[in-house]
Amino acid sequence: LIHGGVRYLQKAIMKLDYEQVRSHLACSCEPTCYRLPLIFQWWQLPYYWAGIKMYDVVAGIHCLKSSYLLSKSKALEYFPMLNKDKLVGAIVYYDGQHNDARMNLAIALTAARHGAAIANYTEVVHLLKTKNQKTGREQLCGAHYVLTGKEFDVRAKCVINATGPFTDSLRQMDKQETAKICQPSAGVHIVMPGYYSPDSMGLLDPATSDGRVIFFLPWEKMTIAGTTDTPTDVTAHPIPREDDIDFILREVRNYLSPDVEGTGLGSLASAHCPSAGTTLSASHSVCTGGKWTTYRAMAQETIDAAVKFLHLPARPCRTVGLMLEGAKGWTPTLYIRLVQDYGLEEEVAQHLATAYGGKAFDVAKMAQVTGQRWPIVGKRLVSEFPYIEAEVLYAIKEYACTAIDVMARRTRLGFLNVQAADEALPRIVQIMGKELNWSQEKRTEELEAAKMFLYHEMGYRSRSERLIKSSEIHLDYQDVMRYKNRFHKFDKESKGFITTVDVQRVLESINVHIDENALHEILNEVDLNKNGQVEFNEFLRVLYHSDSGSQPFRNKIQTVKLGCSSDACRWRRQIKINPR
Repeated sequence: LIHGGVRYLQKAIMKLDYEQVRSHLACSCEPTCYRLPLIFQWWQLPYYWAGIKMYDVVAGIHCLKSSYLLSKSKALEYFPMLNKDKLVGAIVYYDGQHNDARMNLAIALTAARHGAAIANYTEVVHLLKTKNQKTGREQLCGAHYVLTGKEFDVRAKCVINATGPFTDSLRQMDKQETAKICQPSAGVHIVMPGYYSPDSMGLLDPATSDGRVIFFLPWEKMTIAGTTDTPTDVTAHPIPREDDIDFILREVRNYLSPDVEGTGLGSLASAHCPSAGTTLSASHSVCTGGKWTTYRAMAQETIDAAVKFLHLPARPCRTVGLMLEGAKGWTPTLYIRLVQDYGLEEEVAQHLATAYGGKAFDVAKMAQVTGQRWPIVGKRLVSEFPYIEAEVLYAIKEYACTAIDVMARRTRLGFLNVQAADEALPRIVQIMGKELNWSQEKRTEELEAAKMFLYHEMGYRSRSERLIKSSEIHLDYQDVMRYKNRFHKFDKESKGFITTVDVQRVLESINVHIDENALHEILNEVDLNKNGQVEFNEFLRVLYHSDSGSQPFRNKIQTVKLGCSSDACRWRRQIKINPR
C-alpha cells in the first residue's frame, strides 16, 4: 500500500498533518499506482467511521474517492470470502496500491533521464574528508566505493545519506561515537492464491489480537497478507520468521469463511521479510526515514538544503507534476494496442502495460515469435504467470545485474510463487548469460545464488519444508526409480506435482472410488508444504514411510479427521501395492 492508512489517521486528523494525507503520488506515477478500495469490519464503527470521514475532508482534492458504509449483505456480495457469522457490516475507504519494486526502478530511471549518474551494487567502504582552510575543521568531500570488484573515489561538494535502514552505519563512518537514530524493523508478507480475495477489493483489520494492523488484499493476481513490524538487526538478507508467518495466518483465519479457510490456508507461495529503516518519527527529517507518500517532499527538501548550504545557482524544484518513467503515453486501454499491434496474449499485454506503462512497446518489440497461431509473440517464462522472456532482456537495460534482480526486482515472480520462480531460473540465467557473456562458472554461481534467495528470503524454508526434511530416508537408485515410476502414473502431464484431479483419474481407472471431500482431506495431509500440490519429495516420503512401516508417519496420515476410514486406508494400500 502506498499509504499506511488507518495507522496514521489520528495524526492526520487531530494535528491536521498533511504529510500523512494521501498526496499527488497516486496520480503522478501511473501506471505503477492505482486505487484500491479497502473494506474493514465495523465492530468499532463509530470511531473509525468518524475518523475516515474526517480523513476524506482533510485529504480534500487529493482524496481518491469518498468512503462509505456497507451492510452485511452488501459486504458479502463484494467480498464473499468473509466469515458471515462474525460480520456485522463494513466501511469502505480508498487507498493507493503499487508495485514497489517497479516504482523504485521508475524513480531511478527518471533520475537518469534527467542527468543523474546511477550505479547498481555500489558499496561505500569509507568516507573521504578534507580540512576546511577557513575553519580548520574536517568536512566530507566524497566517498570511497567498491563496484564489481573495483575500488575508486567519488569526489563531491556534498554527500547525502539516503541509505534507508543503513543510515546509522553511514553516519558512524563519519563519527564512530554518533548515536543511532533509526530503529530497523522487519515486515513479513505472505502471498497466497488469488481466490482468497476479490480482484478489486482488499480487507484491513485495524485491531488484531495484539493491536497490530493487518491487511489482506489482491496483488499481482494473487493475495497478499501482512504485515508484521518487528524490531530487528539490519541485514541485506532478511529471513521471514515462523512466528510472524503464524501470526498472519492466525489473524486471517479470524475473518475468512470456514469454507475458504478449510481449503488449506497455510498454502503460502512465498514470504518476504524486508528490512525497513524507520526514524523515531513516522514522518521524515531530511535524509532519514520517510514513507512512499513523502518521497518527493523529502527529495525536494534535501536538494533545497544542499543548494542553500553550497550557495549553488538553481531553478525552482520541478518535482510536482513530474511524470515518472513509463507514465508518458500510458492509458487504461494501452494493452489493447499491444494485443492488436504485436499479437501478445491479453493477460501478458495487461501485465506489460501495468508494469512498464508507455515503455511496454519497447518490451514487446524485443519479444520473440512463438511459432504458434496465437499468441504470435511473447514466450512465457512459466505457463501460469504473464512474465515473458523479453522482459529478461529488457531488465538488463534497466540495470539488472543478477538473476535475483530479474526474478524479484524487475519481475515479481520470486515473490508470487517460489516453485514457479525455481522453474524459470535456468531460462533466466541462460538468457542473461548469453546477453552478458557469462562463463559457465558464472552461470552456475548465479543459479545457486538465486536458489538460496528463494530458499531463505522468499520463505521456501518454511516450517512444513523442514518437516519434509525432518526424518532421514535411505533409498538406493532402484527404489527411487520405482517410486518415480509410481509418481508419473499420476503425473501424466509431467507437471512435477500431483493434484486431486490426477489421483481421482487414476483411481477411477482401477475402479476405486473415494468421496471427493475425503480425497481432499487425504491429499492435504500428504501435502506437507501446503501449496495445494503433492510434489515428488512429498510423494517419496509418504511412500517410503508407508513401505518401511513407520508407525508415527502412518498414524499421522490416518488421523486426518477421517479416523483412518476405509476409503483412506484403501487409497494408501492401492498406492503401496498396486503400481498401476
